[in-house]
Amino acid sequence: MSERMGKALLGLIGSRPESKATARPSLSLAAQAAQAAAADAAKKAAMAAGAFALPPGPLGWLTIVPEMAAVWRIQSQLVADIAALYGRTAELGQAQMLYCLFRHTAAQAVRDLAVRVGERMLVRPATTALMQRVVGAVGMQLSQKVLSKSVSRWVPMVGAAAVSAYAYYDTQQVAKAAIEMFEREQIIENPG
Repeated sequence: MSERMGKALLGLIGSRPESKATARPSLSLAAQAAQAAAADAAKKAAMAAGAFALPPGPLGWLTIVPEMAAVWRIQSQLVADIAALYGRTAELGQAQMLYCLFRHTAAQAVRDLAVRVGERMLVRPATTALMQRVVGAVGMQLSQKVLSKSVSRWVPMVGAAAVSAYAYYDTQQVAKAAIEMFEREQIIENPG
């Protein structure tokens, strides 16, 4: 399961979503637009997760990975949009994407990607070895999450509401990480 999750993650972060958002002239305007984008994305993620969580029992189990992938796509688009709002699209790489998507759920796994140093973010380059290690660790965390989500499939309406609420919260946390990252100057660490 964790290997399957890892492959899904690599596919997700392998290509950066294109953003239609345009850079705002000030940090405060960018922050306002980012909050609005976060609210919109959180609603979309909640709706998608809730819809996927409706089928009961064994049929519902088949919807767990597609549900997570749909929410990740919404969240990765949100990260790309926030980067664009701050005028930082060129700085959005795999390491930044993984950090923003999973900082709150797999903090131990992504701690090697970026760290806040005062008013700056120190970002390690996304080498193949580092990405494999981080994706493997995140995959393990997500596999445990899948097991907990499988319980929600036995109580369809209540489970769907809980999954929907968590997707909303999760998307807000992704936005918070992205805003924090793109409001600050990023220093890309030299691999040599």
